[in-house]
Amino acid sequence: MTPAQADLLSPRRLLMASIVVAVITIALKTLAWVVTDSVGLLSDAMESLVNLASAVVGLVMVTVAARPADEDHPYGHHKAEYFSSGFEGILIIAAGLGIIWAASARLLDPQPIEQVGWGLALSVASSVLNGGLAWVMLRASKRHRSIALEADAKHLFSDVWTSGGVLVGVVLVTFTGWLWLDPAVAILVALNILKEGGRLAWRSSQGLMDEAVEPAVQAIIQQTLDGFARSQGDDRTIRFDHVSTRRAGQRRFVDLHMHVPAGWTLGRAAALRGRVEHALMDAVPGLRASIQLLPADVETRFFDEDELT
Repeated sequence: MTPAQADLLSPRRLLMASIVVAVITIALKTLAWVVTDSVGLLSDAMESLVNLASAVVGLVMVTVAARPADEDHPYGHHKAEYFSSGFEGILIIAAGLGIIWAASARLLDPQPIEQVGWGLALSVASSVLNGGLAWVMLRASKRHRSIALEADAKHLFSDVWTSGGVLVGVVLVTFTGWLWLDPAVAILVALNILKEGGRLAWRSSQGLMDEAVEPAVQAIIQQTLDGFARSQGDDRTIRFDHVSTRRAGQRRFVDLHMHVPAGWTLGRAAALRGRVEHALMDAVPGLRASIQLLPADVETRFFDEDELT
């Protein structure tokens, strides 16, 4: 990918595109609900309102997360993205509860669906827009390691599946005449929305709690450290312990102790530490490594066990 393409698919630009698409899909789905009077299509339109709010908040938080470290935030502003995905999860839950409320009333008093053809066409058009954008955003989220972008992409995919379920319900009502199917499908859609919202909120909370990096990344870190230990010709010459990792948005952090022979000069030990830090950061994109030097015969406690009781 060229630098120009990377800039075009940056988190900020994609979230701006998500705002535009959300406005278009809200208009299409609202019109579909108006012409059909389907509570299922109403639930679909309500979720698109959540898409718009989520994209706006995501854009703000991604902008904040991109700010460089300063005196008040020496580790940067990367955790701002977790607020975006957490807020999105809460909005999704609120939308799901609203859909259940509206569908329950219609379940008790079913109403016929009108102008099904127009309603289906408008809903399908909005789903195509959401699906295409979600696919692009999900790929970009992995490249940029952006949880805000990933959350918005997964929510858009959820919206596509929601629309598909609603369309099936509308078609079934048309062919069977069972009017209760329309609100029943809307309730099922709402339950799926609640599940997705809860998942997003939980993942955001884990990020704010300094969750460790992914197991695959931990394995890369350990493999890199093992390579330096073996490079000395004796695994006991250089050793690493108290390896601790955490994630903060696009950033990953690792802190560890490196034990070197007591007879080494500070310059020699520091030079090796520099090579280890660079190797770790080259092996794991977005990693910030911090290594404390210790003589081989010195042991330290990584934390006070009394703090855990």
